[in-house]
Amino acid sequence: MKKKVYIISHSHLDREWYMPFEQHHMRVVELFDAIIEAFENDPSFKYFHVDGQTIPLDDYLEVKPQNKALIMKYIADGRLKIGPFYILQDDFLISSEAHVRNTLVGLKEVQKYGGKAVKIGYFPDTFGNMGQTPQMMRKMGLEAAAFGRGVKPTGLNNQVGESYTSQYSEMNWVGADQSKILGILFANWYSNGNEIPVERAEALKFWNEKLADAKKYASTHHLLMMNGCDHQPLQRNVGQAIALANELFSDYEFIHSNFDDYLDALKKDLPEDLGEVSGELTSQETPGWYTLANTASSRMYLKKENEKTQVLLENVAEPLLVLANEVSDYKPLDELYYAWRLLLQNDPHDSVCGCSVDAVHEEMMTRYAKSQEVAKFVRDEALDRISRNIDTQKFAQDTFPFTLYNLAGTKRVMRTQAKIEIDRVKFSEMWPDRAYETLEARHTPDFRVIDANGVEVDAKIDAVKIEFAYDLPKDGFRVAYMAKYVYVSVYLPEIEALSYRTLALVPNHTKKTNKSSHTLLLKDNQHLENDFIKAVITDKGDLTLTNKQTGQIYPHQLVFEDVGDMGNEYIFKQTADAKAFYSTDFPFTVESVENSDVEAIVKLTHHLWIPKSAAKTLKMEQEKVSDITQRHSVRGNQYAELTLTTLIRMTKDSKALEFTTTFDNQMKDHRLRVLFSTPLMTENHVAESIFEAVERPNGVSKVWENPTNPQHQHAFVNLKDQNNGLTVGNVAVNEYEILNGNTIALTLIRCVGEMGDWGYFPTPKAQCLGEFSVRFSIEPHADQLEDYYQTLQNAVALKIPVVIKQTAAQHIGQLPPDKKIAEISSNVFVQTGLKIGKNGTGVVLRGYSLDSKAPHALKLSVLEKTPQLTNLIEENEEDFAEKLNPSEILTTVWH
Repeated sequence: MKKKVYIISHSHLDREWYMPFEQHHMRVVELFDAIIEAFENDPSFKYFHVDGQTIPLDDYLEVKPQNKALIMKYIADGRLKIGPFYILQDDFLISSEAHVRNTLVGLKEVQKYGGKAVKIGYFPDTFGNMGQTPQMMRKMGLEAAAFGRGVKPTGLNNQVGESYTSQYSEMNWVGADQSKILGILFANWYSNGNEIPVERAEALKFWNEKLADAKKYASTHHLLMMNGCDHQPLQRNVGQAIALANELFSDYEFIHSNFDDYLDALKKDLPEDLGEVSGELTSQETPGWYTLANTASSRMYLKKENEKTQVLLENVAEPLLVLANEVSDYKPLDELYYAWRLLLQNDPHDSVCGCSVDAVHEEMMTRYAKSQEVAKFVRDEALDRISRNIDTQKFAQDTFPFTLYNLAGTKRVMRTQAKIEIDRVKFSEMWPDRAYETLEARHTPDFRVIDANGVEVDAKIDAVKIEFAYDLPKDGFRVAYMAKYVYVSVYLPEIEALSYRTLALVPNHTKKTNKSSHTLLLKDNQHLENDFIKAVITDKGDLTLTNKQTGQIYPHQLVFEDVGDMGNEYIFKQTADAKAFYSTDFPFTVESVENSDVEAIVKLTHHLWIPKSAAKTLKMEQEKVSDITQRHSVRGNQYAELTLTTLIRMTKDSKALEFTTTFDNQMKDHRLRVLFSTPLMTENHVAESIFEAVERPNGVSKVWENPTNPQHQHAFVNLKDQNNGLTVGNVAVNEYEILNGNTIALTLIRCVGEMGDWGYFPTPKAQCLGEFSVRFSIEPHADQLEDYYQTLQNAVALKIPVVIKQTAAQHIGQLPPDKKIAEISSNVFVQTGLKIGKNGTGVVLRGYSLDSKAPHALKLSVLEKTPQLTNLIEENEEDFAEKLNPSEILTTVWH
């Protein structure tokens, strides 16, 4: 039987990377012009694979809309192969929901262009592959995935060492929930059939090498040749090259093909001894230099904006819209679709990873800002509709009701500040300065806060301010005014998941309630203690944390470490001096900011004295394009102060300690981390990844050479043994490392001066000069699973803001003062999405199981609606069995 060679024309279309977007954009225009010419004039040119995404079509037609009919014709004819994704996303740095929306948008775009999506999850150049890919692909209607990294054979040098992950380039890939798909590794990269010669002698040499390389790994007689590479111009004479190959090699059949036909043929002939890989594929069986995991810490300001935008869309605007739809017909699905597309345009691996030239990331910041403003508009419109329909008749006429929304998927302790308007004077009534003075002269009474049952809530008036504001009526011109606001801090020991509570600011006509004399901050402003934990600032400026429930002590918390970095945006490499600076070796000060019976805040300021940059030899090594592993630069000998100011926050009913660290970074070529040491003895740890609490080894493989082992995370990292554990939570800190098997290190900022990869591309803005603020937390737990899971849920909730909306006193509404939007019976289920269904009907509630080993009973309810189980793309509804399987991604739709 002849071996069959499937030649797939493509170009890996990084939308932006080593050139600004518009430079890449114009090359996409040239590429599609060439494709159209080939389709029109060359009968041998049959197909083109558009890199597994749809956005290149939008980019092309933005410049040449006159060619839309031709493009749609080629798609309808099955010649131009598009989708299933909107963009080629990074696997680990975008949220779980962003992955789903990327597919939903991609499939909708495919439909818009009148085609059928390629039925393959396409990950040619992602920097490692997420462990839930098999389950995700299955629940997106896909049965295979193609990828270029993560599995040995590595492919770039076509060599395998003593061990390998798969004996073939085809393999069964099993996910955390035991879902299985066909995995296809580009063992010789996605350019193994690039620039095929049309001259006889060159073609013989080319094919003898390429066919031998492909056969080395192929499990069948179907050989895949990818005719293209990064931004590769179209090979216009590929038909001529194929004809010559067929003439030269009679025992092979060379065809111009596509993934659909290749997969159909491949699956029929797969051997019984096909190997199996499982979970994450992150190149852990390699020397470790080129996993590219350090992109998780490149340009940390991007990661922060990415998280902020995701949270505004999926954790704020969309859940509020679900509730607003109970009392109105407000369904801005097109607006949200627009916002999601803007966000997704920042999610390709060279964009969100922060590994492009400065101009790329400047444009990304504009996209983030635009998407955020749309999300805020939807949020505010939804809140207006909800607030107008909350019944506040229980509150007296002279009160000022306001509603607190917990939009996290878990109950939480709430300490937040509300801004409540108590008076206003319109500019139409008097000049602004006079309005200000009038409000200033009016008496402001004392206030307290009550709930809908008249019970006083723990609160503290922080300030009274007069500020400019305005309204934008739907039926009239803008209304400007001066308003008097009361800033009030409210404390609730517990507020249910996905719920709201209405409180009111009321004039304090009665005698004030006596406050407890007990406070959480004790002697010397260095001891914080509640019923669950105790934290002591030591004479070295670090913390000793005690879990009072178990007696376990955790010394050496909150130690800052700064080292030199002579790497690039892709890879961290410590400078050759190997010198680390620790906050425990420098002066510090402690100051009390807040101290009451419900909350204590301490300001801990460290004064580090560190080098201002690397030595000049680093610039020379960069310009020579010296390989990372061969660099020998050290840090410079000019020093300056790096001041780290950390607010440490303890609340009465919380087992967690929260931190906010701010600093003005004026240093270059360095990495700053915060370390949390534990005495726990364990070989593995758990971190949040995409739809998964993934268990990873603390150590590395025998072939690993990189002195560091960076890893990706989202909300948490946890170390635990049989009796105790510690969860470190964070907001937009995507890189961590486990040191010495028992210390969690979070990367707060990493500063480098070049892009890296295949040339020298200076990136001065990757030095991240300027002010930064980073939030993180620590929470100890006992051996009970319930306690452990709750710490993970609390870490996820850390990123979700409390939403507050003032409403009018004494009005009738359809909604009660307090209400649950949804109920979740088990804290094993992490809610990731709550939104209106994709077609505007029903409500979708999605999440995943924290438990990879055991099933759990799971009862859900959403606004008294009827549940059905569906897949990730909201198709094929079936009965919901109220069960959560190990590592399951669960999507329910409620009608």
